[in-house]
Amino acid sequence: MSPDATCKPKTPFPAKLVLVRTAIAGATLFAFWFVGLVWFVTPPATEDRSAITDAIVVLTGGSLRLQRGIELLLEGKGRELFVSGVNQEVELNELLHVSGNPPDWVSCCIVLGHEADNTLGNARETAQWVRRKGFRSSRLVTAWYHMPRSLLEFDRAMPEIEIVAHPVFPDQIKQHGWAASATAILLVSEYGKYLGALIRPVLEQLRWEAAIEPASAERTP
Repeated sequence: MSPDATCKPKTPFPAKLVLVRTAIAGATLFAFWFVGLVWFVTPPATEDRSAITDAIVVLTGGSLRLQRGIELLLEGKGRELFVSGVNQEVELNELLHVSGNPPDWVSCCIVLGHEADNTLGNARETAQWVRRKGFRSSRLVTAWYHMPRSLLEFDRAMPEIEIVAHPVFPDQIKQHGWAASATAILLVSEYGKYLGALIRPVLEQLRWEAAIEPASAERTP
């Protein structure tokens, strides 16, 4: 046997190469995921109250959101207030009661939407109402951790409408932050929902292409 043959390095097993490459790919994806999570859980700057929009839109999910929406309406920051995602059995006077009993006149400027049961539904329901009213701008009020996904869905549902983000900051998250396990679960869960909403159009496109491919094959002579 020649000396060259004895010095030749061993070729790694294919299975080992696959394992190494998979580990590298997994670590890279996790790094991107973690960086995105850090960005996501960083609270945005305090809301801007200076801009005046045609409408104020509140997404249900906490009394603080509705209270802030009514405050903005009282300040003249919008002509009408639309509350999206209200339970079918809840009436306006009940919402006003839990919001601190604002002046009676505000009831004429508040519209309830009962069709939506998720953020995508909020966006579609609001888009129909905004277009029906002929509005061109809207101030969106929701929790700060819910704002990225809400803006994503609202921009897709009505790209021609100017949307001003107005995040609210729930007290329980202010006080405990990541220290509370429930808060951590909430933020990670919302981040996962945001990523899901982000890639949904791609998945829908792939599903559509997969559905039409058999039909195209059948028509091919």
